[in-house]
Amino acid sequence: MADDECNRKVKAVSEFLQRSCRMRSTNRLNFAHISRCISYPIIHPVDGVECKVFLLSSGSAAEFYIEPMLSCVGDTDVMYHYSNELAVPAWYPPPSQLPTDFENRVKVYEIMDSHQPGYVYLSPSYILAKTHNNAYVIAEYINSPDRSNALNHALYANTSRAAKLHGPAYMFGAEFSQYLPRFGMSPINADTVPCIHCFVWPPQASDWPKRYRNFGWPDSATVDRVIKQGCDVVGIAHRRCKQDEWMSKHQWRLSFSQAEVILLNSWTPVQQMVYHLLRVFVKTELLTENVVDCRADTLSNYHIKTLMLWACEMKPIHWWNNGSTLVNKCIQLLQFLEQWLTGKRGQHYFVSNVHFLDCFDQFTVDTVSILWSDQ
Repeated sequence: MADDECNRKVKAVSEFLQRSCRMRSTNRLNFAHISRCISYPIIHPVDGVECKVFLLSSGSAAEFYIEPMLSCVGDTDVMYHYSNELAVPAWYPPPSQLPTDFENRVKVYEIMDSHQPGYVYLSPSYILAKTHNNAYVIAEYINSPDRSNALNHALYANTSRAAKLHGPAYMFGAEFSQYLPRFGMSPINADTVPCIHCFVWPPQASDWPKRYRNFGWPDSATVDRVIKQGCDVVGIAHRRCKQDEWMSKHQWRLSFSQAEVILLNSWTPVQQMVYHLLRVFVKTELLTENVVDCRADTLSNYHIKTLMLWACEMKPIHWWNNGSTLVNKCIQLLQFLEQWLTGKRGQHYFVSNVHFLDCFDQFTVDTVSILWSDQ
């Protein structure tokens, strides 16, 4: 009888969550779409020349199209890159066409692998110049015989008193939101992350588009959209390299945030609800509360998102629509995550040679597993 009562309550909670979840049409959702149209003039922090900055909405504000009663959207996340620079994979042919908003002279950095998979260095390679017919040609080569000339991402750090450092991100209020009223929007606070855009899908993730998918997600059209987005590189070093004076400033991470926005927006409402509930559970249950003081990395939205991306690819659509409650689906996925942690399995969703646990030390894995077993 106790089990029946428990199941009844679980079902009632799940049904309430589904009924109370609406499609989102707030200022944040509008920003996620409109920000892709926003560019404004700026002085480049490294070169000191006039250029434009492009905004790319990422994170929960762009990923969610649902709006549960308990909000799944915190601060707006905005990536931004400049119109006078870009990155290309090492040995990739120079691009001859760029978006019309790019400058007449564009510095190109080659993406060089580091010893940590998924983390790279950016080596200055050449400068492109726009010709009379709007094509780009190499105007100047930049000699960079070794990694000592790699780009220092600390040069992109904004030292304004209005900016508060938060990992690779900076919290801004008026830095870019002053431009929003022209789009009929109110100013908002945001975590802004400088990046360098790569218009090419990186070879480090070359397996992802070709991976065999039993259940048709993502479909070929979605895969094509993801590939056309390319990727970005953001200035942050691998956790094992942050104590090294040189690598802590010159190592960059491959970012697939824009790919994730496309993929998460292709999920069904049930899949988005499950993702939201998992995020809330990990945050409110404080599974890693005891490891915070030891300054080890902890479970984050990244790990839940990775779990969900793999689940959406590996579970058939009828698993999501089989009548089981949202709570039961969350429990099954949390059990799968526990197996990843305790069995030291799992991998990055895009880069196959990056292990899921690369961002954890062993103390964190052991502690999280113990805390989890106590829930």
